[in-house]
Amino acid sequence: MENKNSPTDNINQQLVISYLALRRGVGILGVCLPIVLVIGTFFVKDCNTIQPSISDFYYTRMGNFFVGCLCSVGLFLFSYKGYERKDKIASKLASIFAICIAFFPTGGPDASSSCNFLHRNSNSSMSTIHDISAASFFAILAYFCLFLFTIKSPNPTPEKLMRNKIYRICGYTIIGCILFLLVYFNVKPLQRSLIGYKPVFVMETIALWAFGLSWLTKGEGILKDK
Repeated sequence: MENKNSPTDNINQQLVISYLALRRGVGILGVCLPIVLVIGTFFVKDCNTIQPSISDFYYTRMGNFFVGCLCSVGLFLFSYKGYERKDKIASKLASIFAICIAFFPTGGPDASSSCNFLHRNSNSSMSTIHDISAASFFAILAYFCLFLFTIKSPNPTPEKLMRNKIYRICGYTIIGCILFLLVYFNVKPLQRSLIGYKPVFVMETIALWAFGLSWLTKGEGILKDK
């Protein structure tokens, strides 16, 4: 006799699929955010320069998109439960930091940029909160990759083992970006030699791509179990 799923089983399956889709959506946001911000400022306004950092796009015509993406990520992370209490704590903290990044704008080094749409009204306190929130947000994302996503089941599949490798690569990549920026901000000769290459934007973009890849993988967009 053919086994038919009960209505409850069907609902649970739909919820799982929806949850995986949300994870993939967050991953896509992370990967696409820097790309859309750059392309958007090029086409929405005659701005042919990349901003010094991802956060500087807050002041361009793509600022609403920047804030909207961070709020979307923050909302998902706030609702993310995971499997254990530590998952909930980490996701709630990451959610708070994502919202703080959005609503406590960076002071920015380029107040006279022709790409600016909003006046630079962020004071030093707001900029400090922004910087601390950004560093903490990425640190928690690295924690997700290295310690939460890599938890093994009793009999992990080959795909799960491969996913764990991706998570670790993503986690260490995010940590590497954070450490590089810490050195960059504290070594003046390094700043002077690299400032023309937009190192903050580059490192933030790499970290966001690592974040996006890890969540795409967690959402079974990559290496789904057979």
